[in-house]
Amino acid sequence: MLLWSSFLLTSDAGTRILIDPYFKFLGYRMPVPVDSDIVVVTNNHGDHNKVNAASGDYLLVNEPKEYSRGDVSISGFKTFHDKVNGKKRGPNIVFRFRMDGLTICHCGDLGHLLTEEQVKEIGKVDVLIVPVGGRATLAGAEAAQVMRQLHATVAIPMHYSTKALGIIGRIFFAKVDKFLEAAGTRTTDVKTLNVSKESLEQYAGVVTMQYE
Repeated sequence: MLLWSSFLLTSDAGTRILIDPYFKFLGYRMPVPVDSDIVVVTNNHGDHNKVNAASGDYLLVNEPKEYSRGDVSISGFKTFHDKVNGKKRGPNIVFRFRMDGLTICHCGDLGHLLTEEQVKEIGKVDVLIVPVGGRATLAGAEAAQVMRQLHATVAIPMHYSTKALGIIGRIFFAKVDKFLEAAGTRTTDVKTLNVSKESLEQYAGVVTMQYE
């Protein structure tokens, strides 16, 4: 995890996928440049779309369609940043990654529960990366519902209040606690998640990630 909503996924073959890059946001600073093979942008807000933070001959993934590079296949699904079809905060893309026998889903700034059609299109996921801080995205209880909608084995919360955000961030965004309570499952805290198809059940539940 590279802070806030930015994640770096690395496949067994070494394909590096940088999701929602930024330079700085409130108290966070992203370590740049990040050598990447694929750069993913879920929405066009400034804390998610700084592709210049990446280096390398990367594939840019920023539309709700199919992509593929090397051992990674990606599907994008059109969603919204709010509960009124994007009228307040615009569109958002949920991306599903298939790699190393795992299905990983990053929700970006998802602001609503998924429709039945969206649930069917995305399908069951092994690892769900979901915003839980409310206000501009899903709140904790809603995020837990999305976790159940997609039958996620592992859920990783993001986009919530931490000490690093400072006073403004702590006022605006909720802490992770309400999501943990609503999820009602065990929690594992890690700095780096090294998960495989074989070890997935070892992390079943919620995985909270320490910020680097």
